[in-house]
Amino acid sequence: MCGIVGYFGNRDSVPILINGLKRLEYRGYDSAGLAVIGDDQLHWLKKAGKVSVIESAADDHVLNGTVGIAHTRWATHGEPNDVNAHPHLDQTGNIALIHNGIIENYNVIKQVLEKEGVTFQSETDSEILVQLISKIYYKDGLSFPEAVQAALQEAVGAYGIVVICKDEPDVMVAARHGSPLVLGIGEGEYFIASDASPIVEHTRGVVYLDEGEMVVLQNDGYTISQMKDKKVVTKDISLIEHDLEAIEKGNFPHFMLKEIYDQVNTITDTMRGRLQVEEGNAFLGGLADYIPRIEKAKRCYITACGTSWHAGIIGKYLLEEYAGIPVHVEYASEFRYRRTIVDNETVVIAISQSGETADTLAAIKKAKEQGALTLGICNVVGSSIARNTDCGVYTHAGPEIGVASTKAFTAQVTVLSMLALLLGRKKGLSKQQGIKLAKALAEIGKDVETILSDTYNIEDIAEEHMQVDNFLYLGRGVNFPVALEGALKLKEISYIHAEGYPAAEMKHGPIALIDDNMPVVFIAPHDKTYDKVLSNIQEVYARKARIIILTDKKSKDLEKLSDYIIKIPQCHPRVFPILASIPLQLLAYHLAVLRGCDVDMPRNLAKSVTVE
Repeated sequence: MCGIVGYFGNRDSVPILINGLKRLEYRGYDSAGLAVIGDDQLHWLKKAGKVSVIESAADDHVLNGTVGIAHTRWATHGEPNDVNAHPHLDQTGNIALIHNGIIENYNVIKQVLEKEGVTFQSETDSEILVQLISKIYYKDGLSFPEAVQAALQEAVGAYGIVVICKDEPDVMVAARHGSPLVLGIGEGEYFIASDASPIVEHTRGVVYLDEGEMVVLQNDGYTISQMKDKKVVTKDISLIEHDLEAIEKGNFPHFMLKEIYDQVNTITDTMRGRLQVEEGNAFLGGLADYIPRIEKAKRCYITACGTSWHAGIIGKYLLEEYAGIPVHVEYASEFRYRRTIVDNETVVIAISQSGETADTLAAIKKAKEQGALTLGICNVVGSSIARNTDCGVYTHAGPEIGVASTKAFTAQVTVLSMLALLLGRKKGLSKQQGIKLAKALAEIGKDVETILSDTYNIEDIAEEHMQVDNFLYLGRGVNFPVALEGALKLKEISYIHAEGYPAAEMKHGPIALIDDNMPVVFIAPHDKTYDKVLSNIQEVYARKARIIILTDKKSKDLEKLSDYIIKIPQCHPRVFPILASIPLQLLAYHLAVLRGCDVDMPRNLAKSVTVE
């Protein structure tokens, strides 16, 4: 969840590190810091607050060096303040470390080190690593890389670390276990980061470190080895597919708004080369060798967290309707710890934007141990979920920087729609029915463009409701998870309390909350659920709530009962959830802006949740 960046080369590392932190700030923004080696000295600076704080402070300090590390933090152990910020230094002041993850046995190690006279400065679990490395390095006579490797053998938990030492200034060591690291290969220079965003402006060539691997950077090159047995590993250099423009805001005031508008293209990009409209089918190359086993599965689990979990619920509706496969949707954090009915006749679909979500990775590991076929749906090429599942499908949403997921969600639902179409055709869905769905999917791009071409109504609704404290979102069937997702977006970025419910369940509790100050958003397509949703609207209308209706066709009934109507293009009922999500994203966005919230970096949240 924290952001890591390191530079090893011939240029001044400070501007490279600070710019890298800006690229990574969506991963954590409680505090930031950097350490560089120059003039035979280790210089460091760290501050609570966003990267802009450390950037201003760096302007007032003499910091220079061609080897350096930097970090932006999302706090786990210890409050976000200057002392708990990274990098952490050992008690000699010669070694600096940055860390993403959690060291579970930090307390045991800390007690041992304290008995040996080590004094700790911070409340963090991370500091024990640098103090342990220091103890081994200075007492046992090992080289710096050997000391790092030995210290990590004693650590239990998850980590991505980068370490430098003043006494070996021409060496940088990085290692990963449960937290991603990417090595960028430049012309006589190297970059280390927790994802590719700080690297792409310098080089497109990268190596993704796998679990349990360590890389040592030196003037004559780099060496990757397995930490357990020190075996040297040869890895291919991959190319970053996106360019620098993809991680810039352009003319948009926020990344989130840019990414909402990106959906004109990203949904279509996810289907490109996969949707077969004339055959009423889809082709997902990453699954081709596994389709027979998927077809024969007796059950399917979809496991995910947050927004991806909502996409999974939509996937459940689609897979059960079109393919007739029983589907259970589980939070990954629950799946990993409870007894699940999983065997070699089970398919487990794991969904994650980043491909690094810790709970989802743990769920995959459990599923594989129990014999299930694992299928990943993620957005990041080379991510841990992509490498650890048996097969999978990439979404093609491009980099998503805004913490609140938008385009990744609609791309995930698009993949699940194609998967349901593919399996449905193999299990009896007629060609005619397949063509109807495929045509509707193919037309999404222009429908999204229509929605985004006129958003003034949504802005007006936001302005009228910027002072409210609560929202209720209601939908039925496949649009119930759309209500959940709309409520989550509002909570995440505007800090307005919001809940999503099945519309019929509203009268079994939440109706007690409804009064003339409560805005209620109804998702009301003209499908087989329309009459029932209309009845639910009337129940709320009778209690004088403020009613906002999202629909695909205006009618006298809706106009009579509503305060506001948001209309989207008429479409296939199973494509409606994708389109309906976009106005709800915009509503959350405009409310957050009007309330003065930091849209791209909402409080207490981080983009990639790599800790449990």
